[in-house]
Amino acid sequence: MALLALSGLVAVSLVLSLGLGAVSLTPSQVVDVLASHLPWGEPVEGVHATIVWDLRLARALLAALIGAGLAAAGAAFQGLFRNPLADPFIVGASGGAALGATLAITAGLRWSGAGFGPVPLAAFVGTLLAVALVYAVAETGGHAPAVALLLAGAALSTILSAAVSLLMLLNDRALHEVFTWLLGGLGGRSWPHLRASVPYLLIGLASLWLMARPLDALASGEETAQSLGLRLPHARGAIVAAASLTTAAAVAVGGIIGFVGLIAPHAARLLFGADHHRLIPASALLGALLLLLADDLARTVLAPVELPVGIVTALLGGPFFLYLLKTRQRELGG
Repeated sequence: MALLALSGLVAVSLVLSLGLGAVSLTPSQVVDVLASHLPWGEPVEGVHATIVWDLRLARALLAALIGAGLAAAGAAFQGLFRNPLADPFIVGASGGAALGATLAITAGLRWSGAGFGPVPLAAFVGTLLAVALVYAVAETGGHAPAVALLLAGAALSTILSAAVSLLMLLNDRALHEVFTWLLGGLGGRSWPHLRASVPYLLIGLASLWLMARPLDALASGEETAQSLGLRLPHARGAIVAAASLTTAAAVAVGGIIGFVGLIAPHAARLLFGADHHRLIPASALLGALLLLLADDLARTVLAPVELPVGIVTALLGGPFFLYLLKTRQRELGG
């Protein structure tokens, strides 16, 4: 029942978000436009229909899906590593995405595939390759310990960040485009971007929800998980793969948007408990809500200038991260 109420809150936030912008629309006007596309709806024509359906709806849905994906992946990584500060970028995903996107931008690539343009596709592939490399480095004898994954991810992220900096230094003409992508943003996103990312995000979200039982077992400790018959290498690999696919799809269309995968799972855990059957969907819904609100702020707080949404989430999430670091020192061994 609580999850249903949270779903309703996300739906209301989506409607309100569609009314915000240079041209303000009331919720009833937004609902009229949306209802007009239902089989029994009455047609609505004119500027309102164009604003809602052609300009705002795809972006709002994309913000909700990206937020849901990052938050669900964050919940999975926190359960896997039993680390309250884990987020979707902890195993080198952001570094891989940044390097892939920077290579595509500086090389001036024009090809595309899998429904993505060159920069999103390069980011998508870069994320998956970076995570695969981290897992290959951390794995020994068919086993990839959580600590080894964390350390390998941190090391590779540093290397990839240096490579990105070098490419930016050697290609100063592309600096603005690279910075814009690295800061994260949803400006200019439309229906083709949504259609390209939806299959990957939905598959990733569904896979993470199906991993709820292994995550519950791993959260209780490796010995407990093994006593319950869980095959740790397979479970850990499946969780990393599902979370990485979800993160890659989100990063490919939104750039690097930090802290959503950190904030939403903590809020969901406080409201719904630690059972991952409820925690994964609750985190996804809260992540969708958080990124919708962050994108609203990005579009309106300095209008007509639009902020990268990654700046807004960083300003919200940075203090939250410091608060967690201070209050969870005992759990982290401090």
